Amino acid sequence: MGYEGEVVAQLIPEFERRNPGIRVELQQLPITAAHEKLLTAFAGDALPDVCAIGNTWVSEFALLDALQPLDASIAATPSLQASDYFPGAWDTGVIGDTTYAVPWYVETRLPFYRRDIAERAGVKAPPQTWAEWKRALEAIKREVGPDRYAILLPLNEHEPLLNLGIQSSEPLLRDDGRYGNFRSAGFKRALAFYRDMFDEQLAPVATNRQIANVWDEFGRGYFSYYINGPWNIAEFRKRLPPDLAGDWMTMALPGENGPGASVAGGASFVVFKQARRPEAAWKLVAFLSDSAMQVRFHAMTGNLPSRRSAWQAPALAGDPYARAFRDQLERVRAVPKVPEWERIANEIKLVGEELANRRLSVDEAAVELDRRADAILEKRRWMLDHHTLGTAP
Repeated sequence: MGYEGEVVAQLIPEFERRNPGIRVELQQLPITAAHEKLLTAFAGDALPDVCAIGNTWVSEFALLDALQPLDASIAATPSLQASDYFPGAWDTGVIGDTTYAVPWYVETRLPFYRRDIAERAGVKAPPQTWAEWKRALEAIKREVGPDRYAILLPLNEHEPLLNLGIQSSEPLLRDDGRYGNFRSAGFKRALAFYRDMFDEQLAPVATNRQIANVWDEFGRGYFSYYINGPWNIAEFRKRLPPDLAGDWMTMALPGENGPGASVAGGASFVVFKQARRPEAAWKLVAFLSDSAMQVRFHAMTGNLPSRRSAWQAPALAGDPYARAFRDQLERVRAVPKVPEWERIANEIKLVGEELANRRLSVDEAAVELDRRADAILEKRRWMLDHHTLGTAP
């Protein structure tokens, strides 16, 4: 899917040279249409043998009974073992006790920050707790004045609020994914922390579409912290003036009481049950999952390897901007493994915007999120209660 579909085409010839009896037919899909096309292919018995899908899609295709369990294949492949993967990333492909997907590349979000502005404000080291981060943001706001901000939390993205919400040990959904759990004490603390950013004018009440150019505005100090993904390492390097190269850095997300967690994103390999050539498909998965191949893929795309061993390569181990991501990947967590999750995540964004604009209080936002999640999960509750979950239509 997307750019990765273009790049992986350059790796296929080597796989075919190593496996002369196998020829790979690669179909590239636009990321915006891929989900619908795969569901249509499932209904028409026309799925490919193997695919890399967004890891939040795994639960949906597992529910449809469209995925081949991979535990036996993994056990028979000494070069591909779960212990070499970041645990949170690996967990995204495990439903119940069965492994249905192997992480290909991983994504997570953490703060990019202006180190020079932080130091001028008296912040000498990256904060590790919410309390330390709040003090740092307040100090930066005092330093930059009323027309600039300490942090950008785009209201058209759900990830900043979600990453605050997963710091708690309490689950985002309860009762086996039947109901929302956003009225939990932990998530309400996240809502309060998020709301304070806007109430104290530490963050502008704006989407990133209202910011003319996030890289330029970061470069001129309009905001000093920006929570985003690893693809922006290359973008900041390319777009910021060379004289700012030493003035920005990445850091792990602070948590409530120490280094924080982050959401495990990325894409994972699956082999479909409809596969005509499942053994050949698994060989391709093992080839593209090899540590050396992950390093090569990173060099071509900037996507982060899902295997710890790949991070020993000099290009990654020696990259100061990637170091925080390596640290953060040890503390990533899977989002709830229900097919409805992406719809619920969209509601987190919408309710977060209402909260930031003071149209909802913290308590009202928590109640509203549970109400919306419960409505989305109504069919799931019915299926669980009637023992039909996991039955293909």
